[in-house]
Amino acid sequence: MYIAWLKGLVYSYWKRLAGGAGGVAITVMLLGTMGLFIEAGVSTMTARAIAEMPVDWQIQLARGADALAVMKVVQKTVPTKAAVVVDYAKVAGFRSCTGQTVQTTGAGIVVGLPSDYQKAFPQEVRLLVGQKDGVLLAQQTAANLHVKIGDPVIVNRYGISPVTLKVAGIVDMPYADSFFQRVGLAPGAAPQAPPDNVVLVPRRVWRGFFAGSSLAYEKNVYQQLHIKLAGPFASDPSLAGRQAIYTANHVEAALAGAGIVGNNLAARLNGVRADAEYAKVLFLFLGLPGTAAAVILTLSVIHSGALRRRKEQALLKIRGATQSRIFSLATIEALLTAVAGVTVGLWATWGIQKLLDPNAGGMAAVIWPWLVAGAGGLLLAVAAVLLPAWQNSRKMNSTAARADIGPECVPVWQKLYLDLFCILGAVLIFWQSAAGGYQLVLAPEGVPQTAVNYFAFLAPFLLWIGGILFLARCFDILFSRGKGILAKLFRPLAGRLAYLAAASLIRQRRLIVRTIALVSLTVAFAVSTAIFNTTYQGQTLVDAELTNGADVTVFGTPAAPAGQRLTALRGISGVMAAQAMQHRYAYVGHDLQDLYGIDPLHLGDATHLSNAYFYGAGAVKMMRTLAAEPDGILVSAETARDYQLHPGDIIRVRLQNGADRQYHAILFHFIGIVKEFPTAPKDSFLVANASYIESKTGLGGKEFVLLKTSADPVKVAVQARRITADLPGAVVKDITQAKKTAGSSLTAINLQGLTNLELSLAILLIAGATGLVFVLQMAERRRSFAILSALGANPAQTGGFLWSEGLTILIGGGAAGCLLGIIIAGMLVKLMTGVFDPPPDALSIPYGYLFFAAFAAVSATFAAVTTAKMIAGRNVVDLLREM
Repeated sequence: MYIAWLKGLVYSYWKRLAGGAGGVAITVMLLGTMGLFIEAGVSTMTARAIAEMPVDWQIQLARGADALAVMKVVQKTVPTKAAVVVDYAKVAGFRSCTGQTVQTTGAGIVVGLPSDYQKAFPQEVRLLVGQKDGVLLAQQTAANLHVKIGDPVIVNRYGISPVTLKVAGIVDMPYADSFFQRVGLAPGAAPQAPPDNVVLVPRRVWRGFFAGSSLAYEKNVYQQLHIKLAGPFASDPSLAGRQAIYTANHVEAALAGAGIVGNNLAARLNGVRADAEYAKVLFLFLGLPGTAAAVILTLSVIHSGALRRRKEQALLKIRGATQSRIFSLATIEALLTAVAGVTVGLWATWGIQKLLDPNAGGMAAVIWPWLVAGAGGLLLAVAAVLLPAWQNSRKMNSTAARADIGPECVPVWQKLYLDLFCILGAVLIFWQSAAGGYQLVLAPEGVPQTAVNYFAFLAPFLLWIGGILFLARCFDILFSRGKGILAKLFRPLAGRLAYLAAASLIRQRRLIVRTIALVSLTVAFAVSTAIFNTTYQGQTLVDAELTNGADVTVFGTPAAPAGQRLTALRGISGVMAAQAMQHRYAYVGHDLQDLYGIDPLHLGDATHLSNAYFYGAGAVKMMRTLAAEPDGILVSAETARDYQLHPGDIIRVRLQNGADRQYHAILFHFIGIVKEFPTAPKDSFLVANASYIESKTGLGGKEFVLLKTSADPVKVAVQARRITADLPGAVVKDITQAKKTAGSSLTAINLQGLTNLELSLAILLIAGATGLVFVLQMAERRRSFAILSALGANPAQTGGFLWSEGLTILIGGGAAGCLLGIIIAGMLVKLMTGVFDPPPDALSIPYGYLFFAAFAAVSATFAAVTTAKMIAGRNVVDLLREM
């Protein structure tokens, strides 16, 4: 019997079974790919953070400890890629004589590096000009001393005679904060700023100057071991961070007091944790709505055969089948749908994985996404078929089961006003998140656990559910009370059957409302996902431009400012605008900060200035204010907080003067707070008028040049390098490089693969909701069409009847879904403020994709109505006989 039943199902209802299995396959594929994307994204972030670390550990040696013995213990305890000894010596200052002037600096540090240091740790020291072997001065130190290659520099040592060095090169130290860190500070202690003046010398030179110094000088000398670990590390940043901490603890125990580990790697992974949690949430937000839409569409496809199943169950009851036998026969359909859908879905997941990453390890590499996807598909198919079958077999007699339309009852959610409660809950949760500054991920320093406020993500979910239910309530009210309105709307299509079409729609309004709600749901998913993806991708470019400064940026030095080549750079083919910008170092109190001198009215010609860069005013207004105040200055939020600054306050900023090369106080007026600025660091910096800085310091050089391009930035950068090849230390960077090393490790994650999949499936879901479900439901109502034809309706009238319902579903569901999708996208972007650096000024609308989605919906509706007309146009006798 079971085999005969299975054959009958496949032979008679294979199209409907294929539709249900297809929905299960889409659900399985979405669940599987979402899990794989989460794993791949987090793993990529962790691997990138580890690879980009210049030095994993800095082990501070105890006074008197044998460096080579400590190195052997470390290498024996943990696998390492590189391990070198670095010597540090604090000095009273540096002095140089250039021309008729003498320049003197404050305290600094002389570092002794072994000959293979830059090979082992290439990211720590970047040569700007000169030779990498010999005495190297940090860029700011060279500027303070006003020296060039070959000039002598006098080192003032504490308590002993000074020594003289000859400058071989000038360097930049991008990771000076960690290189000069104070290892062993108490947890929670404020980090120490790096020294203002630094000289790097070969280790043999350092030992000649400082080894064997007097006992009084020993307190100013210390050693560190710089270590690059070999791994392997866990793919999750939290696990990898704990692994780095536990390994460091093990090493410290083995050293028995001979050294303390400065764990740069653990600190970096600690910072990545928040981005990793945001990435997980981001992938879930992109994947779960699509999965939910696929589930609901699958349920609708399977539910469209509910009338057929009820009649079959009634017939089986009449012929003496027991409840268990009926249930077991329904199980066959459920298992057939589940096995086919899960198999196809898993194969599709595997294919997508191989397409996006040919080197992926497959199911054996990460097993949980496959298990979750398979279990989810099986549960969906079984629940969609067996649960209604079980309910019908228990609660419905054979007469009720054979009825085309059951007794009308108000859904439970309408009685409980669930839609309004969901919308209210979404508003309250969103308001609470807004009050907290949309800080959804908390990763406190020094705490190995990460707290994610998943509760906040209920807001868009509740809005999605509540919005769909509220729209269903509105359409239900309209259809139940608006027969006259519907008849007038249907008259151009249905003609004399307009009133009958309206009456039929009202009679079937529960079915029509469910279909409209399904269309609204899929359209809302497509619109919200497309808008969020477009906004995200656009903001990734803004983030890269913020990091790089512009499409192409030429970074010069104080000795050789890039502004000297502004005219030539502006003439490069493909350059739309070029602006020069000063980059100096200035003291605010004892803090050395980056100072940017700009032309406020024209800087925006060459780079994007987002409103989010500034606090309390938009970019245009802030730039106009700065231009109107020649001595105005913008400071970072950290500086404003630390020095308790208020608008109008006078700030004394010490800048180097061109006449004597010494730092002198210059008065500025505080006019506002700048959060972010092109090329600026994340913490403390200043922005002022370049003309005012030049007038007060006598130094008119502009170190940076920003280029806005209409051509390929890479090609423009090549030409810019040729023009600036004779400028010592000049570096040209284009925005494509910044995209790969974006300041925010999260926006550097490529979501294109998942979003392309989501948006493609959204088109299929829209087509399925507007077309497939409509056709299947019309097929269940063949008896109504047969009666309509028997009463004398011609094909044109029947077509108008069908077009009335089809367009009602398309227009009503599409318009409502678009509105809801835009609202949800806006809420998502606000909630995910932590993803964007900086936050977007407005949503980006993908008009091309939305037009294509609308075309797919219209095409599916046209195909569905045409198919329904073919069904209705069959011989009346044949239709009634099938009934």
